[in-house]
Amino acid sequence: MAESENPLINAILTRRSIRRYSGKTVNKSDINLLLKAAMYAPSARNEQPWHFIVIDDRGLLGRISEVHPYASMLPGAALAILVCGDENLELSKGYWPVDCAAATQNILLAAHALGLGAVWLGVYPRQERQSALRKIFGLPSHVHAFSLISIGYPAEEKGLPDRLKKDRIRWNEW
Repeated sequence: MAESENPLINAILTRRSIRRYSGKTVNKSDINLLLKAAMYAPSARNEQPWHFIVIDDRGLLGRISEVHPYASMLPGAALAILVCGDENLELSKGYWPVDCAAATQNILLAAHALGLGAVWLGVYPRQERQSALRKIFGLPSHVHAFSLISIGYPAEEKGLPDRLKKDRIRWNEW
């Protein structure tokens, strides 16, 4: 089966960071699918140390864009999802960022599969971004903002770049 014929491989290869949106609302069933996809991500010891805040309030999206230096697209997004890690839910200490990264990637791929555009806005490990989002959302001390995903129907298209760098692949040794 060729890469482009495999739906999963195609989704991985064609997903792009989308920062311009049409303004169309995303329905609740699609939002629930994004969250379900996130919760099916792998996690250390299957502990799933995450929480998700769905943000569709225009005022909140605007406030976030004022405290996150790369979130200028949020006022035009249909919604955002804040992925948070909970230290109290992890059995393998220190793995919550890895687990939340897997959940974030699942949201990005699910959004692409649903015809949505999305972009991963980094929060962790930037202390100033974590603190600002903690304050906005009232996160308890054991819960940490990890990533913010801007989501909407795309108003831009991006091509497929060649990212396969064979000089970074090694077999059996450095």
